[in-house]
Amino acid sequence: MANTQPHHDGSSLYVANQRPAVNEHCKLRMRVPTVWGSASRVWVRSLQDAEPRYDEAVCLGDQGDGWVWWEAAIQVVNPVALYRFVVEVPGVNGSDDQYFPFNNAGLFARDTSDYHDFRITTAVPAPEWSRNAVMYQVFPDRLARSQAANTRATPDWALACTWQTPVEGAGPDVARQFYGGDLAGVSAKVDYLAGLGVDIIYLTPFFPGRSNHRYDASTFEHVDSLLGGDQALIDLVAAAHARGMKVMGDLTANHTGDAHEWFQRAQADPQSPEADYYFFNEDHTDYESWWGVKSLPKLNWASPGLRDAFVTGAHSVVAKWLSPPFSLDGWRIDVGNMTGRLGAQDLNGEVAALIQKRVLEINPEALLLGEETSDAGVDVDGFGWQGAMTYSNFTRPMWQWLADTDARADFFGTPFSGPNKVAAQTVLATHCDLSSAFSWPVRNATMNALNTHDTARAASVMIPGGPLVAAALSMLLPGIPVVFSGDEFGLEGDRGESSRTPMPWDEPERIVTDLRADYVALTGLRHSSAALSRGAMRWLMADGDVLAFVRESPQESLLVIATRAHVQGLGLADLGLDEAEQAAMAATAPVYHSGGYLVYSDVNLNGPGVYVWRLPGVQVPAE
Repeated sequence: MANTQPHHDGSSLYVANQRPAVNEHCKLRMRVPTVWGSASRVWVRSLQDAEPRYDEAVCLGDQGDGWVWWEAAIQVVNPVALYRFVVEVPGVNGSDDQYFPFNNAGLFARDTSDYHDFRITTAVPAPEWSRNAVMYQVFPDRLARSQAANTRATPDWALACTWQTPVEGAGPDVARQFYGGDLAGVSAKVDYLAGLGVDIIYLTPFFPGRSNHRYDASTFEHVDSLLGGDQALIDLVAAAHARGMKVMGDLTANHTGDAHEWFQRAQADPQSPEADYYFFNEDHTDYESWWGVKSLPKLNWASPGLRDAFVTGAHSVVAKWLSPPFSLDGWRIDVGNMTGRLGAQDLNGEVAALIQKRVLEINPEALLLGEETSDAGVDVDGFGWQGAMTYSNFTRPMWQWLADTDARADFFGTPFSGPNKVAAQTVLATHCDLSSAFSWPVRNATMNALNTHDTARAASVMIPGGPLVAAALSMLLPGIPVVFSGDEFGLEGDRGESSRTPMPWDEPERIVTDLRADYVALTGLRHSSAALSRGAMRWLMADGDVLAFVRESPQESLLVIATRAHVQGLGLADLGLDEAEQAAMAATAPVYHSGGYLVYSDVNLNGPGVYVWRLPGVQVPAE
């Protein structure tokens, strides 16, 4: 059924000051639908030095659209201000008054954990350019080869492959298969990416290593010659910037490769300056590594020398590649959740904040994202990673809702044979639970990934038509949508390694499902809509095969209905639309639809599909 409950989120529709200073007051608004009930009083409960404080709200009245607005102000005493609303509903016929706590996870008839409270943060938000951006992930070995690639010798660690050689998803050659894609090849596709609507090119590591994925860096000092060397990166960034696009790199702050120059010196000489960059045992015969993989020795962030070499020094790794002539626009930090953590040692927040400080010193308009494979709410508060690459609040529930129950694929390292199919209401509950600890700026900077180079492809785990539904939702929900190269061609893969398929340029027989026209339409809508770049987010329905929400702004609202099957007879009133909104929906065609539809007194949709209608903007009370 439609969501006809009180509503608030962190958008500018409800929070006047998007980045207050400590001790400033911040005005907050919420609204209550008259169909839900009549609130007699509303308070904002904020935590100030961990002690609850209640500030009573003022009723701003009904704006004529069935919503009653309330307004209050809180003092932002701490760098992160936690708050919730408490709504009083008067008793009837002698019954007691009722009190409803309302936080970022929803409305409750009981007290709730502070973990799910709304958050206002004083942290530096992600740059403005990221607000309506679309990210395209490139695995450099597999996007495109330049002519120069034909002149390069295959390294001794590699197994040479033609562009048509099938990718192996398991076995000893997984990391050895070498297709020879390079950065000049990426540069040659910049116009293609611009035409697709891409704003951010995110490159997985470009440093030399002894694998095709290059997460085992042997140095951070130069670009792998197999990719064309330093000049190839300079040229790529220049080509992207000339078209208004950004380029982000991928940095392993948790480990290096065992061939890395730091580790080679550290292992050879316990007295070397680099020896405390890593975790060696007492007699220097063994060391800690990522998940016990000895080719990936773990970095020790308690080392002042490491901090200087990696972050704070004038020629540090972080600083060098953000500065001219390379001028990257940000970093994605690999396994950000594990960085700075080993057993009882937990320096994660300290290291993330250190990296952010340095990144913003070099380029105040840079973007810093951290990989957080599980619940990212605890780690990603905006004072370190400005957003997360996480699979918990979007990717996993999307896979489950759109699951092909016969599919057999790696489900994010779980022991399951594939994603278990769930109803829309479970998707919504999961999404709300695992995004509720994000501040609004963090939520908008968190990556909405359909899949990535580390996962199976959505096309291998979802029902036919499902990948386009999920891709559309990634564009329409708050967050940064992520297109992994090949998604637009429907490429498949049952695990991360087998999903890294070379792109099917000029090979129509390798295109599984051509979705390029849909991607262009969706990126165009994302770039043109004030409701998507700046608007609020309100769920309307989560019922079995249907998910519906509205993105709202004073200028316009967008109604989004996503289905995983045919839906017949969905009533307009069931969506919680007022008469004006119902009339607008019935009178106009969707601004985007991926399936057939019919709107009269109700809605019939040929699913799986996504359908987007433009509706009137929200009527906001005057100041």
